[in-house]
Amino acid sequence: MKHSLSCANVTRRELLATAGSWAALSMLAQRGDAQTDAVPVRTRGTARAVIFINLNGAPSHLDTFDVKDAPWNPEDADIRQGAGGIALSNTLFPNLLRLSGDLLLVRSVSSWEAAHERGQFYMQTAHPSNPAFVAETPHLGAVCALEKGGGGPLPPFIAPNGGFGQGATFLGGRFQPLAAPASPGGLTSIEHNFYGNQSQTRFNEKYSFLAELDGSLRSAPPSQTMADHAAFYDAARKLMYDQAISSVFRFAADDTGRYGNTNLGRAAIVARNAIRARNGGVFVNLVQGGWDTHQNMFDRQFGQNMYTLAGELDRAVGALVDDLKASGDLDQTLILMMGEFGRTPGPLNIRGGRDHHRDAMSVAMFGGGVRGGRIIGATDENGEKIIEPGWSKQRPIYMEDLAATVYSALGINWTKRILDTPTKRIFEYIPYSAEGRYTAVDEVFG
Repeated sequence: MKHSLSCANVTRRELLATAGSWAALSMLAQRGDAQTDAVPVRTRGTARAVIFINLNGAPSHLDTFDVKDAPWNPEDADIRQGAGGIALSNTLFPNLLRLSGDLLLVRSVSSWEAAHERGQFYMQTAHPSNPAFVAETPHLGAVCALEKGGGGPLPPFIAPNGGFGQGATFLGGRFQPLAAPASPGGLTSIEHNFYGNQSQTRFNEKYSFLAELDGSLRSAPPSQTMADHAAFYDAARKLMYDQAISSVFRFAADDTGRYGNTNLGRAAIVARNAIRARNGGVFVNLVQGGWDTHQNMFDRQFGQNMYTLAGELDRAVGALVDDLKASGDLDQTLILMMGEFGRTPGPLNIRGGRDHHRDAMSVAMFGGGVRGGRIIGATDENGEKIIEPGWSKQRPIYMEDLAATVYSALGINWTKRILDTPTKRIFEYIPYSAEGRYTAVDEVFG
């Protein structure tokens, strides 16, 4: 059914009422009072948090997680086998190879998309990039925040180095990602000490006065934008003058050295801190860009080459897994690494790189109930087609299935639907999952 609003004969009062309805529905979803339905499914509930590492630009599966013994490999690839027959380049991924007993590689993944923007939307939401729905489709992290948030003052959806794309959309400001910078000094804006020892008291007094002035706008916001603004302000207020929060965003030089003084490395330290703090973080979104390797991918003199990209990823993830294992948090933290699609199979192209390829790609996982030291699925000798899906559905694994697996690990029913969205369209956590078309890949849990 088509829903539209003509403004030709709408009065100011009617326009405000419509905007108010949008905000009210948004707040219903935030409170968990939205009208929903779902089909009974078995969820795993093995994780309390997710770290989603978006390899933006689409890494080559053949040169990362689905390496072959083939003539297109660089001379220094040094391919070795780790636990469970996992083969990786020791030059590119020495830490992942060392941790292969905890690593699961899924090599039977396909994408419906082969263009970056559409592929990123699909990867972040598990929904097709339909122009009619794009503006209201939330990120996976926002859905996880809606379902599992509220465990502490830290916002449930955190994006230490940005790249979260969709955000919360109609789910509202409480579930919008906290796009906090990852730097050794932490969040300098959560304390204002101009008044010395009286600073926090003065801040509380001024915030209370502001809340009093804005009371009517907060209790009955005239628009979704106003509702989101108020909700986000309230969430930000909970972070102020809280040492348990500020410590999440601070780190020492030693950490920077181990994780790598890179955008990804610093963000991974914040992810580690948020998971270990156990004060509300549910979904941490990390991004590493530069994987659009159409040319010179093994030329060390070329800007974004495989040695640099893989080195940054290997160092950051290796230290992250080591630290979460040491603190006992890895078992309850699902780490997932993937890009938006794969890259062309066989030999490199004439420019020394690989182009877009949606039929085969690979995903790497650690922790959160995942049983490591294993490989699910296989591609042919050129990495062009999936020849062994490796799971019960006996077909390629799609982002819908991977998202359902993330939800399952968190104990979320992936067939859930929100029926009373602001536009009256039904929002499905995973499209067509209620009919069984897509489902969690239980095989990752062993």
